[in-house]
Amino acid sequence: MTENAKPIAIVTGGGTGLGLAAARQLLADGFQVRALGMDVEEEIAHPCYSFAHFDVTDTGAITSLAAEFEEIDALINAAGVILHEGKEFGNEGFQTVMEVNLRGTQQMCFAFEQALKTRRGAVVNFASMWSIFGSGRNPAYSASKGAVEALTRSLAVAWGGDGVRVNAVAPGWIKTRLSVNAMTTPERAGPILGRIPTGRWGEPAEVAAAVSFLVSPAADYITGVVLPVDGGYSIA
Repeated sequence: MTENAKPIAIVTGGGTGLGLAAARQLLADGFQVRALGMDVEEEIAHPCYSFAHFDVTDTGAITSLAAEFEEIDALINAAGVILHEGKEFGNEGFQTVMEVNLRGTQQMCFAFEQALKTRRGAVVNFASMWSIFGSGRNPAYSASKGAVEALTRSLAVAWGGDGVRVNAVAPGWIKTRLSVNAMTTPERAGPILGRIPTGRWGEPAEVAAAVSFLVSPAADYITGVVLPVDGGYSIA
């Protein structure tokens, strides 16, 4: 990266939900952002932002993308899926979730390893409160996010000597499309809110702020951390 050039961030799942919030925050922080995803909630008109339709399970596409970058400063792995109506209890549904949430994260990390090391960059993976708890509704989602937590710690140990920090955020009940069913179903929403010490749903911007911190110089001595952003849900 030439002197005074903007730092580069790649954000998977960057067109929707928490990935979109992270992309917007990183733009505000002065990054040049390449957002990747399967869907777009809103268009961002900014000279330092670009979006590309992208499947994190496509190994060839990941390899081709990585070849475009000799160096990056931040890799944000926010792409993720969850399946409802018992689909995660079938082999096909379980594998689909694991492929996106875990293998997609792993492949992106591996593909951009050298580019991150060149810039002594930072990775922020997306774990979940379900990295901690078991889920009776979504076993694949819970298992995949638990594995993302373990992967995060492992890569933090492996890459720390090369100056690459690897952390994760673990969002709780945040106002996104993934949580809308629980938030709009009274018999679920009531008990959930009753357990959250702060007494409210989280905002995507609050998760994005945690991502911003973890890739910033303020977090230079922080690696291998899984940071809950859940209003205290996981401790209540």
